[in-house]
Amino acid sequence: MNDIFIPHNEIERQHEIAYSLRAVTAGKKACVITFGCQQNENDSERIAGALTLCGYEMTDNADEASMIIINTCAIREHAEIRALSEAGQFKGRKERDRSIKIGLCGCMAQQSHRREQIYKSYPYVDFVFGTDMHHKLPEIIETALNAKKRFSFVTELPHNEFGIISEGMPVLRESEYKAWVPVMYGCDNFCTYCVVPYARGRERSRKREDVVAEVKQLVEKGYKDITLLGQNVNSYNGGCDFATLLDECASFDGEYRVRFMTSHPKDASSELVDVIARNKNVAKHFHLPVQSGSSRVLKLMNRKYDRERYLEKAREIKSKIPDISLTTDIICGFPTETDEDFAETMSLVKEVGFDMIYTFIYSPRVDTVAAKMEGQIPKEISNARFKSLSDMENDIAQSLNDKFIGKTLRVLSDGVNKNGIPCGRSSQNKIVTYDKFVPAGQFVDILIETAGAYALGGKIK
Repeated sequence: MNDIFIPHNEIERQHEIAYSLRAVTAGKKACVITFGCQQNENDSERIAGALTLCGYEMTDNADEASMIIINTCAIREHAEIRALSEAGQFKGRKERDRSIKIGLCGCMAQQSHRREQIYKSYPYVDFVFGTDMHHKLPEIIETALNAKKRFSFVTELPHNEFGIISEGMPVLRESEYKAWVPVMYGCDNFCTYCVVPYARGRERSRKREDVVAEVKQLVEKGYKDITLLGQNVNSYNGGCDFATLLDECASFDGEYRVRFMTSHPKDASSELVDVIARNKNVAKHFHLPVQSGSSRVLKLMNRKYDRERYLEKAREIKSKIPDISLTTDIICGFPTETDEDFAETMSLVKEVGFDMIYTFIYSPRVDTVAAKMEGQIPKEISNARFKSLSDMENDIAQSLNDKFIGKTLRVLSDGVNKNGIPCGRSSQNKIVTYDKFVPAGQFVDILIETAGAYALGGKIK
């Protein structure tokens, strides 16, 4: 790959474009609609930051906005359908008011077949931009406001060559106490079911000093829950390894937690486990996607570890960090998955004892190896396996949570839930409800009195 770092003078040029737009955008509102993972949520905060820099006022109500950007996900077909459906909601409004600008970005935008579909079937979408074009947003907005025709800002480089890192563009964070901090982008693993390397490019890491400085600034501003993001954070290579980076980010004075998403089992080092165990500011939660309990299926997935290697890592984590919450991802119905393969997944889940499983039914993705495999599993079989796994996990999660009854957990308040009940999350990322309101962003000690499969309840001590 060529030099991935965007020069400072280019960032300055984008700032100048943004300032020049403020006379045009004064009094206008913009809305960003997000689908997908934490990386997409962080991307949307950066998009909102650039829109604010350009003079827009942000709103969650798309009906108020004259600039609407839909940030999409392509990991599963359901996410793509939802994003396209959302785009379809604006057809009538665009017909009534041609001055409204509608843009679409994210992983779907990076896929040529989806861009073609958008061009043919969604003529009211004015512009599309790719996953490595966020630093050019002022230029994109300027083009959108002046263009007579639809346009796209998408790299033409092949997937093994594209991908950038830019520093110096603003971020408009949704929360005043929780923050996402990307440490790296892209992926080199090429799991046979996954589009991420094609949609987000190859792995590239932010510089160590830039990550640490951002976290330090967040802590100084009072942020209490900071998540380091990367498709595979364990591949971080920006001047140190990830274990060292995590330790540094959790070394500042004050009470706060540092989390990370996501770890690849083949790269999860013993040093990383040691950092989690000894550093009080690192959350006691480890998300370690296994995807399958069958070594045969794992090989077909190109995961580069087998069942026993995963079990060894899970045992190490639980041995060194007794109060850890271990969560995972599992795909049901991967091509050729037999009843015996699925039984191995069930037995692995039972042996490890996961606090939570994010279970997905396999979804073929265009251009991936798995989509072309023979032995695609019928939906009814995948659905049945999904239900069996979910039912068993409910019992496991209930058993694990029962052990918290009578213990005191330090909880970071989220204010109230949708039912108006005071709630927050523990270091283990457990949802905890309690008896009295605590402002969001404050820590509180909760004596746990009740436990469900996926939430705990108690009272303030």
